[in-house]
Amino acid sequence: MHRSIRDIPGFLAGHATLAEAGTGCTAIVCPKGATGAVDVRGGAPATRETDLLRPEETVNVLHCVMLSGGSAYGLAAASGAAEELERRGVGLDVGVGIVPIVSSVCLFDLACGSATVRPGMEEGAQSVANAFEEKDEPLARGNVGAGCGCTVGKLEGPERSMKSGLGEDVESAGELLVGALSAVNAVGNICDPETGKPLSGLLSEDGTHIINEEDALIAASTSLVMPLARTNTTISCIVTNARLTKAEATKVAQMAADGYAHAIRPTHTTNDGDTIFVMASGSLEAPVDLVGTLAVRAIERAIADAAREARPAFGLKAASSFDSEI
Repeated sequence: MHRSIRDIPGFLAGHATLAEAGTGCTAIVCPKGATGAVDVRGGAPATRETDLLRPEETVNVLHCVMLSGGSAYGLAAASGAAEELERRGVGLDVGVGIVPIVSSVCLFDLACGSATVRPGMEEGAQSVANAFEEKDEPLARGNVGAGCGCTVGKLEGPERSMKSGLGEDVESAGELLVGALSAVNAVGNICDPETGKPLSGLLSEDGTHIINEEDALIAASTSLVMPLARTNTTISCIVTNARLTKAEATKVAQMAADGYAHAIRPTHTTNDGDTIFVMASGSLEAPVDLVGTLAVRAIERAIADAAREARPAFGLKAASSFDSEI
């Protein structure tokens, strides 16, 4: 049975999807506040409020992580999320009001659907509202929210790429719960982390099967010129009921990045803006290494889930187009 991050006490999640434009955003909310951290490995990330998550900074609470499409324009969704949280009384009490702490990261989906329609304040507010109002429903995956315009396998350009999306997974050890939500817009292939078999990615020239992109990259050697440079990324959020300091949560984020390497090949390239947030609600003592190990597994399985739940769109095939093979 599929388990959702909505099943982890203290956390909410919701989408706003602009389906025809091929974009959207996804809010992960902890109304009571979580310990936050981030690991940014991308060369050209579009982020908001990541500096305050450093262990040496004094803000020790994070209320929302916004994963958004729309490239840098999508950062506006985080402002809409903050205003919706303020309306709901969620945030830091600063004496004259409350200030929700909202961190955000965006992915480039402008080349998938519409290049002129991006998630803004309205969509950011709607995703937060949906997180509260749909908390008892299963969280949609695939071509929704931040995953709406995701594509993968772009070594040879968009014509031979495939549709990806948004996926999730929850891992546990006793009462410890660690979940991951990932919007996968990588330049590489998505692979089954257990078998290494490609689920989605670079299509053959005739479009009949997925080819090994690492082998294609090596074969291209120094003649490779990446189309649409700096327009790929996988953005994720880890949520857990563990009690972590900011330094410990940062280590979990760093460990979780290994999950990218298990499920995306090649990964962490110069053309990927990979980012992982961590939100820890603090209700359970747990060893940091155990939380990190579960986070790796949750991330790699969420990435595979993003491929499996994606559906063909915008003229692109998806893993579901090859159901007999996956």
